[in-house]
Amino acid sequence: NNVSNNISVYTIDQTTGALTAGTPVDAGSLPRSVTVDPSGRFAYAANWSSGNVSVYAINQTTGALTAVSTAPTGTNPSSISVDPSGRFAYAANWSSDNISVYAISQTTGALTLVATEQQAGGTAPCSVMVDPSGRFAYATSAGSDNISIYAIDQNTGGLTAIATRSTGPTSSPRSVAVDPSGMFAYTANWTSSKISVYTIDQTGGTLTPGTAVTA
Repeated sequence: NNVSNNISVYTIDQTTGALTAGTPVDAGSLPRSVTVDPSGRFAYAANWSSGNVSVYAINQTTGALTAVSTAPTGTNPSSISVDPSGRFAYAANWSSDNISVYAISQTTGALTLVATEQQAGGTAPCSVMVDPSGRFAYATSAGSDNISIYAIDQNTGGLTAIATRSTGPTSSPRSVAVDPSGMFAYTANWTSSKISVYTIDQTGGTLTPGTAVTA
């Protein structure tokens, strides 16, 4: 919650999908993004103004969050993503044009900063996502109208830039998603009001653009 500086917690009705509000928990200043690790044990919130990530343990019965720790980011983190193995996390830092790479404690969920990768070929990284195989990461550059593609080191979680792809002129891509099969990727483009569609090369992780659609 960008104004109230907290994370809202809900219980999901397993029949209807309806939400019942629980007790919010404090985050850092202006939280912009929240994600849950694949095991469902930990949650992470990227805090835009305080320049850090809040780490929470999730109560497996109630879903309530308990603060564990914080980890530093670059300037103005706008997105946080966890790889499918739950070993690594990535924060896209809008104003410092880089991505923070973390190792995740398998016991506490705490984050240890292991690397900072300059955004390849772009400025204002806004969103970062790891593909289902855990081999590739994708980060949008809202300031450069493109998406950067990285290979992930399976031992350290470090990123190696592979390529960039345009998201279209004056597009300002704000979000990237990869489908569960790992075959396709999509970017939501703020300025052009379009969704870019890509096919993912299963060997190298590179993107082949398809036909964009109007959002």
